[in-house]
Amino acid sequence: MKILAIESSCDETAAAVVEDGRKILSNIIATQVEEHKLYGGVVPEIASRRHCESIVGVTDEALAAAGLALHEIDAVAVTYAPGLIGALLVGVNFAKGLAFAAGKPLIPVHHIKGHIAANYIAHPELEPPYICLAASGGHSQIMRVESYTRYSTVGRTLDDAAGEAFDKAARAMGFPYPGGVYIDKASKRGDSTKYRLPRPHTAEPYDFSFSGLKTNVINLVHNAAQKGEEIDIDSLAASFQYTVADILTSKFVAAASDLGYKTAALAGGVAANSGLRSLLEERCAERGITLYIPPIGLCGDNAAMIGSQAFFEYTEAKAVADLSLNAAASMPLTLE
Repeated sequence: MKILAIESSCDETAAAVVEDGRKILSNIIATQVEEHKLYGGVVPEIASRRHCESIVGVTDEALAAAGLALHEIDAVAVTYAPGLIGALLVGVNFAKGLAFAAGKPLIPVHHIKGHIAANYIAHPELEPPYICLAASGGHSQIMRVESYTRYSTVGRTLDDAAGEAFDKAARAMGFPYPGGVYIDKASKRGDSTKYRLPRPHTAEPYDFSFSGLKTNVINLVHNAAQKGEEIDIDSLAASFQYTVADILTSKFVAAASDLGYKTAALAGGVAANSGLRSLLEERCAERGITLYIPPIGLCGDNAAMIGSQAFFEYTEAKAVADLSLNAAASMPLTLE
């Protein structure tokens, strides 16, 4: 089954053709990072406008790269939630028109399900059930993946997501957007033990909280500036990255062990962070847990992951939308 997938939830306009949920035939991404970097973060109105400008060309390129015409596609899939509402609406309405004009089924896909499905492309042997840590700019949660389309929440962030904390701490350190990449690079030059940063407490053992940690870094930088003191930015970046990675890893590995899972996966944009990847691999190996992580190219927003999840939504859950499909800025993964 060949699925044409559209992704426009934030600042990447993407289209891909995926076969049977596991094989990428094409994967095209038009990024807006350089433009949003001027403003220190994503400007929703600009993102929506750029999606409008790019989506036709990106889709044409994805079909051409796959060597297929629209009538040879079996279905059209699209991210419909969660994300920036204006950005999502561009993709949803384009996909609805495309599916209607071509007479193809329209498959709605939850963005976080797509991130998890990136592992199915990279690791064809991975099958549910397993436990997954999804960490991105807007989401951080631990989930039981009970089937390809059914999930239950084990733990979640109570405030900031890990990716958001990275970006806001990075801004305070003087790094451009997107900050997580620059913190990762700087951390390789720094001493992760130089700054002792707080580890927020949560009432539930597998929940996360990053707001206090982020604020501590911002205050540390501002207080040093007011006193004329110098901050070792590379070491602060290394300390911050290690603290976030350790919090995520410790809670995730504890949840996996306590719940009896021997198979685990990492997903989302923060999965590209080298500190988190290496620490999680090390801790899982110590506990005898088999860990699956997507390659860097599939960690960020892309349409291939949407096409992968769409295959399972269609074949397992029989999920097909009509022309009343609408976008949603927020939607809990396990309350659909």
